[in-house]
Amino acid sequence: MKIIIGTRGSKLALRQTEIVADLLKEKFPGIEVERKIIHTKGDKILDVALAKVGGKGLFVKEIEDALLRKEIDIAVHSMKDLPSEIPDGLGIGAVLERENPFDAFVSDRYSTLGSLPYGAKVGTSSLRRLSQIKHLRSDVEVVTLRGNVETRLRKMREGLDAVILAAAGLRRLGLAENIREILSPPDFIPAVSQGVIVIESRSDDAEVNGVLKMLNHAGTEICVRAERAFLARLGGGCQVPLGAYASVSGGVMKVLGIIGSPDGGSLIRTERSGRPEDAEMLGRKAAEDLLSGGGEEILNNLQL
Repeated sequence: MKIIIGTRGSKLALRQTEIVADLLKEKFPGIEVERKIIHTKGDKILDVALAKVGGKGLFVKEIEDALLRKEIDIAVHSMKDLPSEIPDGLGIGAVLERENPFDAFVSDRYSTLGSLPYGAKVGTSSLRRLSQIKHLRSDVEVVTLRGNVETRLRKMREGLDAVILAAAGLRRLGLAENIREILSPPDFIPAVSQGVIVIESRSDDAEVNGVLKMLNHAGTEICVRAERAFLARLGGGCQVPLGAYASVSGGVMKVLGIIGSPDGGSLIRTERSGRPEDAEMLGRKAAEDLLSGGGEEILNNLQL
């Protein structure tokens, strides 16, 4: 059996594809894996903030189109890039076990976000990170930063005091030594499904889906279901400063959610607990808590 994997061309995307290929070969030693690089809109527009580029599926649409045209058999994405609505004919074939889901504070000169001097410059491309940084440190200047992980590290060294990056990406690229502080809940909530690799496939491809089922990590999947239900209820993407994190401990699922204004002046939080079997409901309820608690007003202001 041969499987053609569609992926973006960044080092991180290729590393994630390599992780999937290795798992496939481990579970099915006779399988042949081929990689096909596909460039997305998000890869081509690098001089504009993600929130201003607009549109959902910025890093996946062209890959999904290739999947629908049967040019590839599966697609490998960072789950946080996958919109809450998936095109007809496609579905989630598997989610891999989650890496560290949190954000990382990276700086050559300072050890923590709190230790930055007044007026320090911090780079990020995310409205969610911007809102939370400004909420914690209203004095710092947040600079829009696009590009791959290596590019962002280089730009930091060319004139920024720090950058905020996903810990998972740094760890997968062997760059974990750059992490100075893990920004974790309750102070800092990650993006929906951050740290999760997802494999997308055609819904009617029974042979491929049978293979992918063997790669699925049930514990990660149930948390992803809660977080994506949260995202779907809010209808957000890169244009909305929102985040969610679901975890299960002692048979209880906890869902943390936030929505904030881009200036960090308003930051609304919620926490829902319940049975893991009710993952989607918990995610939706967390989103509804935020909407009724002032989140709807924030969303309306963003759309003005």
